[in-house]
Amino acid sequence: MIKTYKVMLLPNNKQRTKLFECAGVARWAYNFALATQQENYKNGGQFLSDGELRKRLTELKKQEKYAWLNNYSNNITKQAIKDACQAYKNFFEGRKKFPKFKSKREVDQVFTLILQKLK
Repeated sequence: MIKTYKVMLLPNNKQRTKLFECAGVARWAYNFALATQQENYKNGGQFLSDGELRKRLTELKKQEKYAWLNNYSNNITKQAIKDACQAYKNFFEGRKKFPKFKSKREVDQVFTLILQKLK
């Protein structure tokens, strides 16, 4: 059985800044995945799996321009790419509307961080 805990955080200013940065990284990764999927579809390609997109992101991280992504947990980008791929699939299977790019101006700045319990 998987347990989930919902907690309320009361961060100080330094922590709040870090949380907003993490939400920005998640937004960037989601938009990267969505843009890559759209470009691939426009060029006649098949749906790209989230694994393939994560490989592309890993290659981007090696470039100096995107080295800043190495300062944040891989789980943040991994989950954002997974979410973007699922949103794209849902659209093509007729379950949802076409996914929109995420904006800084959204009220909820959200990201998912998966923590695993050590055995």
